[in-house]
Amino acid sequence: MTVSTPDSLWRHADFRRLWAAESVSQLGTQVSLIALPLMAIIALHATPFQVGLLTAVEFLPFLLVGLPAGAWVDRMRRRPVLIAADLGRAAALLILPAAYLLDLLQLWMLFPVVFLVGVLTVFFDVAYGSYLPSLVDRDQLVDGNAKLELSRTGAQIVGPGLGAGLVQVLTAPVAVLADALSFLGSALFLIAVKRREQPPVVPEGGHRLLAEIGEGLRFVISHPLLRPIALTTATLNLALGANQAVLLVFAVRDLGLSPVWIGAVVIAGNIGGLLGAVLSGRLAPRLGYGPTIVVSVTVFATTSVLFPLAYGRAGAFLVAAGLFAAGVSAVVYNIAQISLRQTVTPDRLLGRMNSSMRFVVWGIIPLGAVAGGVAASQVGSRAVLWAAFAVGLVAIAPPTLSALRSVRDVSAPDEELATVGGQP
Repeated sequence: MTVSTPDSLWRHADFRRLWAAESVSQLGTQVSLIALPLMAIIALHATPFQVGLLTAVEFLPFLLVGLPAGAWVDRMRRRPVLIAADLGRAAALLILPAAYLLDLLQLWMLFPVVFLVGVLTVFFDVAYGSYLPSLVDRDQLVDGNAKLELSRTGAQIVGPGLGAGLVQVLTAPVAVLADALSFLGSALFLIAVKRREQPPVVPEGGHRLLAEIGEGLRFVISHPLLRPIALTTATLNLALGANQAVLLVFAVRDLGLSPVWIGAVVIAGNIGGLLGAVLSGRLAPRLGYGPTIVVSVTVFATTSVLFPLAYGRAGAFLVAAGLFAAGVSAVVYNIAQISLRQTVTPDRLLGRMNSSMRFVVWGIIPLGAVAGGVAASQVGSRAVLWAAFAVGLVAIAPPTLSALRSVRDVSAPDEELATVGGQP
């Protein structure tokens, strides 16, 4: 994609349906991201360790089924996988408001529900990342990813406030119900997509799960551009897991913020994500995609120092500023690196590339979450936030010291990017 055709996908009917599905789903997901931990903290009196464990359970499926999910998705058309995952997540989340209405809701019930939703999210995310290249042209990938990221960041702005308001006025289970309904809406939009996918290619000798998984892992590990992306994102996500485990607890118990205040802080911070989605289509082509990745990682890692510096209610402004900077930099980083990954990967390996990347970069989040929760119980949330900041700084090294820093254009042919290490 070039900067001169940023709106080329507005006339693409099937992309608009995919975009609508993602927008509805993301709005509901953002509601649950704040409603579920607040349900655990406020309504069910969870400890920091239990909140960290809940975060770990949410991402544990990326470790357990992430790799085989990629091989399975590469054997199937992606749209039916997306629809089935949406319907399954809706059914799982409906368990919590139903238990609440029957006066049966307990803390332990959140864990199997979150785990099941996590398993289905693994399949959805792997299929989703592989589906876009089959729906749009390669030179439209940056445009498509930017628009989809715009929906995600828009949902991040509206969702937390909506979720916090629902928790404050109607209780957390009602907020979770909104997420379940959003998955149903997403499935309906996906059902309406008309373009038929090509049948998957059957490898010579038939399907062999372990061999297919190994091929995907080797492709990511040996690729001069994908390897540093995996290392950087995994390191950032290790810090992110610790932050997620303690930041809400820190906001409620250390800063004394109410759910409405927390929602306002998250909304203010996520405006940065919206700005990042708007700027990404301009920054990356001008700076080059490699330099954009290096700069965005550096900003993301360094500005997380604002979280442990926050004290009292006035600290809400520092947390909001940290989230704003993280939103801008994370969205710019994600659009650049996802577009690059989709460009350098052959179609037959897209599912396994996505699953291998997610196995590495998402599978490490439970480790950070458990470590953060355990450490917070011993030394406090603020100390964990300082440690997460230190870990995040390490993430700057892989893209800075690799060939990735020289990549200029993701529209270059696959073989060129793969063989010359991204040299311009």
